[in-house]
Amino acid sequence: MNSQDFESQYREAMNQTLNELQSAILLLAQAQRKISIIGSSVKNLSESVEEYLIKQKSE
Repeated sequence: MNSQDFESQYREAMNQTLNELQSAILLLAQAQRKISIIGSSVKNLSESVEEYLIKQKSE
């Protein structure tokens, strides 16, 4: 293998690795948004249940 072949293989491998890293970062951002949305939903549900229980106790 000559130096040009080595450089070409290196560049291709580096490009592929960087593309995979970029994909992983995008997936992580999507997961973080989903986790935030789920957290808000759980909070809202908990507040609704708490309000319901308080109302039931007062009746």
